[in-house]
Amino acid sequence: MTKLDERYELLDLGTEGLSESLAEATQRGLTASPKELPCHLFYDERGSRLFDEITEQPEYYPAQADEEILRDRAAEIVAAAGGPLELVELGSGSSTKTAPVVDAILATQDDLVYRPIDVSRAALEWGAENLLDGRDALRVRAVCGDYAEGLARLGAGERRRLVLWLGSSIGNQTRDEAADFLRRAREALAPGDALLVGIDLRKDTETLEAAYDDSAGVTAEFNKNLLHRLRDDLGADLDPADFVHRAIYDREAGVVRIYLESRRDQVIEIDALDLEIPFEQGERIHTEDSTKYSLEEIDALAKRAGLVRERTWLDGEERFSESLLRVS
Repeated sequence: MTKLDERYELLDLGTEGLSESLAEATQRGLTASPKELPCHLFYDERGSRLFDEITEQPEYYPAQADEEILRDRAAEIVAAAGGPLELVELGSGSSTKTAPVVDAILATQDDLVYRPIDVSRAALEWGAENLLDGRDALRVRAVCGDYAEGLARLGAGERRRLVLWLGSSIGNQTRDEAADFLRRAREALAPGDALLVGIDLRKDTETLEAAYDDSAGVTAEFNKNLLHRLRDDLGADLDPADFVHRAIYDREAGVVRIYLESRRDQVIEIDALDLEIPFEQGERIHTEDSTKYSLEEIDALAKRAGLVRERTWLDGEERFSESLLRVS
């Protein structure tokens, strides 16, 4: 593994580019009715490790299908995007799935600037080390901050841009939120630029609920990591075992809804916020949604954002999609 050198630069936006803090989100979400906590709070060091374990579970097909498409179709994707290209990635993490696209681009042009955007500085540095190793023609210009702020800092580009938004992250937004975000992303790009967006597809209830409630209990522990954070970081007097993980597919809406459900009547005291939060048995904290789409709904989403769906690639079992959305 190479050391980070002059081919790596990092713009750290600090608190300027981050979402609301754990304390702010807890104060707002647990005093709301119904109770809720935002899914970005999952990802401290422990939560990131648990999510990596989730992607290895046999029930969690999105990660497997996403990687299959990128591995087998990277050359087609790059050819469809046009070039020469500059590569941008939203929520890049450790960039493990990005390598096939990077290599496909470098097979068609002499050099490449890759601009990953993520809230985790450690993940950005780890990903850069792995991608730079053995790729002398690659330069990494990372941004530590949230997606919107990172896109706003791109500025004008000399080459056509391909923006990756992989792993079905778009599913964590409502359909309205997704259209709004894609619209703002389009405004940060130039005509001819494109986004490659990983979007999970509608399918049967059994498959979807199993994907978010695996038999090994890793997803349940990931969901409960929110409770560990409340206890460890905010001094909340609670036992994560007093809550159960629920994953319920709303077929009509096309959304898997994730909850933490109280096993009993209880009151949680949160010292850092001077709060007492009562729960009734069976009361839930809404922690995440995962929205699923049909191909027709992907067309509608792109149209609402002012984009055009030019092409879509599916995995072999047609469970998951990567769609190339063009800025016209």
